[in-house]
Amino acid sequence: MSREQVSIAIVGAGAAGLMAAIHAGRCAEGRGGPIVAFDGARTIGAKILVAGGGRCNVTHHEVLPEDYAGSSRNAIRKVLRAYPVEAVVDFFAAEGVTLKREETGKLFPTTNKARTVLDALLRSVESAGVELRHPARIESIDRLEDGFHILGDGLDVHARRLILCTGGKALPKTGSDGLGLEIVQRLGHTVTSAIHPALVPLLLPDGDGVCELSGIAAPVTLSIRTGEGRPIAAYSAPILCTHFGISGPVVLDASRYLLADRAAGGSADAYVDWLPDEDRGAFERTMLSASGQTTCQGILRGRFPERLLRMLLVAGGVDALDRVRTLTKARRIAFLESLFNHRLEVVGDRGYTFAEATAGGVPLSEVRLDSMESRIVPGLHLAGEICDVDGRVGGFNFQWAWASGFLAGRAATVATTRAT
Repeated sequence: MSREQVSIAIVGAGAAGLMAAIHAGRCAEGRGGPIVAFDGARTIGAKILVAGGGRCNVTHHEVLPEDYAGSSRNAIRKVLRAYPVEAVVDFFAAEGVTLKREETGKLFPTTNKARTVLDALLRSVESAGVELRHPARIESIDRLEDGFHILGDGLDVHARRLILCTGGKALPKTGSDGLGLEIVQRLGHTVTSAIHPALVPLLLPDGDGVCELSGIAAPVTLSIRTGEGRPIAAYSAPILCTHFGISGPVVLDASRYLLADRAAGGSADAYVDWLPDEDRGAFERTMLSASGQTTCQGILRGRFPERLLRMLLVAGGVDALDRVRTLTKARRIAFLESLFNHRLEVVGDRGYTFAEATAGGVPLSEVRLDSMESRIVPGLHLAGEICDVDGRVGGFNFQWAWASGFLAGRAATVATTRAT
């Protein structure tokens, strides 16, 4: 089999890879040789199709470096600034996809269908003159003096430039199985010492009262603290109680911080404030001034679903008919703790199969931020989740993919056409 010659090879055709392909092709305008995007998945864009409950949360109306973890915020800011939210909105509008802003600040297609987003991206790839091949799984990539040698099932390709958009390890059924992290290390890069799930549901012990509340959702503030009690992160959003533990937006956002602390040898746990809109001191004063007939159940009624109310009474060590004014100080404090500082004993997470993102990857210190080109391997560009950047739930990881893919695709073509 003769070796195929391409100008730019893009490995991984998820959000970042598709955006890189589009802008590489548009910038090339037919010059410099073929541009080919490879993906090992049978279904292209599987993560896009399942995102946002099948509606695809394209981005968020306001994206800040503080919405991300991993590499330095200053480095993340430089990449995001190159292709901001407004540019993403304009891009999709030009492709016939109008976005709408919901109360949460998330931007969805007005069709409420992720397929609308994916189809627009695929049309753009084709119109940009980029060939998309799948399933075409890459097995190895070697650096040569004049480019890269790419081998895979039925593939023997020489590429002058390479854009790696292989993702991390989240949702491995979509193709993100970690092979890209292995390849980038073999090419000479480092990755963070800890790679772990982000945006992932958390497990509680069998028999935990929260697990008996499966299906109940409630607005809370969820705090992550070290084993010594030092605050790490806190988010306010709905929590979803499940048969295995906890999920929902607040848990997904907070999970990476708990897992990061534990990966570093710590013993962080989660603490729930079930009354995030109430002041603890004011609530205690309400208890102390309540009528003599007010029960623990009565003072909570109307604030929680009945099953959650009963669990909180048990967690607080009080009976439903205990009168709040007769509680001893120690019992009152225990009751307040269950409401405002309820410790959850997290015993694990649901793993990459259920994670929406990966924490860890190639540090941005190893990448030129104006082009996403490697500082270590000339001709190699990195985009998307392979980098040590992970965002909150709400479209932030897509925004990173669009921005980093844009920079990588455009820069790879500029460098290739200059060399010809």
